[in-house]
Amino acid sequence: MEAAPARPAGVGDSLNRQLLRMGAMLQLERRARRCAREELPFVMVNETNGLLPYQQALLWQGDGSGGGRIAAVSGLAVFDATGPYLSWAAKVCRHLLAKPAAEGGDRPRVVRAGDLPPDLVADWAGWLPAEAVWAPLPGPAPQTPDGLRLGGLLFARAEPWSDADLHLLDYLADAYAHAWVAKEARLDATAWLRGRRRLRRGAVAAAVAAALVLLLPVRQSALAPAEVVPRTPTLVRSPLTGVVERIHVQPNQTVAAGDLLLTLDPTELTTKLNVAVKARDVALAEYTQAAQLAVFDPEAKARMAVLEARLAQQELEVGFLRDMLGRVAIRAPEAGVAVFDDPNDWLGRPVSQGERVMLVADPGRVELEIRLSAGDAVTLRPGAEVQFFPNVAPAAPDRGTVSFVGYAASPGPDGVLSYRLKADLEADGDLRIGQRGTAKVFGPRAPLILALLRRPLATVRQWLAI
Repeated sequence: MEAAPARPAGVGDSLNRQLLRMGAMLQLERRARRCAREELPFVMVNETNGLLPYQQALLWQGDGSGGGRIAAVSGLAVFDATGPYLSWAAKVCRHLLAKPAAEGGDRPRVVRAGDLPPDLVADWAGWLPAEAVWAPLPGPAPQTPDGLRLGGLLFARAEPWSDADLHLLDYLADAYAHAWVAKEARLDATAWLRGRRRLRRGAVAAAVAAALVLLLPVRQSALAPAEVVPRTPTLVRSPLTGVVERIHVQPNQTVAAGDLLLTLDPTELTTKLNVAVKARDVALAEYTQAAQLAVFDPEAKARMAVLEARLAQQELEVGFLRDMLGRVAIRAPEAGVAVFDDPNDWLGRPVSQGERVMLVADPGRVELEIRLSAGDAVTLRPGAEVQFFPNVAPAAPDRGTVSFVGYAASPGPDGVLSYRLKADLEADGDLRIGQRGTAKVFGPRAPLILALLRRPLATVRQWLAI
């Protein structure tokens, strides 16, 4: 009997990859069907990466009327849906979900910046990679002409998407939607049964007890990122417009009063000074010559006043440039530590007159700067209690009191709208400038119901612009 012809190595490897990919898809489908309801959005946006590599993923949950919300973001357990990125992404998802089924709106499709409305195209490059794919999640029944869609998944990466990727996503989106519908139905049935049992045990007694509990006074509190900053730093500003030539100290280095901190490039000033000195010498020669001729020449005598004024002007110019040249070496105004970023970021960097280059601060006099999100804001006044949990030692918090409360919210370094607070710490000598952590700010006591509804009420106020 003749042996079967050997299969080419490339064909075998391709078949193995396809089988491995199919196995991974089946494993992912099983994971989606067996996980808890709260875990399913996390599985959709994070564990799909094991089957189809991507850089960013979003889960859009529709409400059945063309609206919806961002339900999950890859890589984030907690996110602010009102931030710039997610606000823009919500508009993109709402636009993609609205495509009719007759135009391919129920099948995964590649999406690029050119497929969006003009008002959304400009921000694409700032938020997402070039290649994206939209995978709608079909609903349980065609209750509308276009079918009922639960929502959709948006995946983005730099590499193009292949037809095989779209085919896998088509199957996977259907499996995700089926698991989602099943878990929602199970949740509804369980909630209905529990509600009936509670009603049989006495709805009136439960309502009265709940009302009493909701009226109990509790202390309001909020968590916010915080950083240790110098209390009264001395600003080191550029005395003139120029280019940074050299930084003579390192960040957080101890300096004494008068120590050289940085030097500006003196080339331009030196050139101007040389030109001014030559112009002064010419003016001096002209003035000397006119003074010698003034004895015999009335015209030369008449020109002496003009030449004298010109000579004085050139003397002032030379003196001014020498004074400016003496300022290129910037020294520490007092003793302390130099607070600034990486020195390499400043080398060759142009600075304008008065621009801040660094701080010189006393390391023993520090305070806490807190950025309290506008959505978490509680009623605060100077003197409110604060606990600071440093990232390096979260189990040993430092206590303090609020000394300053910002009047209006402003965008923080992370782009989130927040209030700026400052607090005095009891053990400020043990903290290092630049140390980061989490601050817990305590407000006055309020009924429990107000504490529970604080965030929803803040959201309603944002919607109503009040």
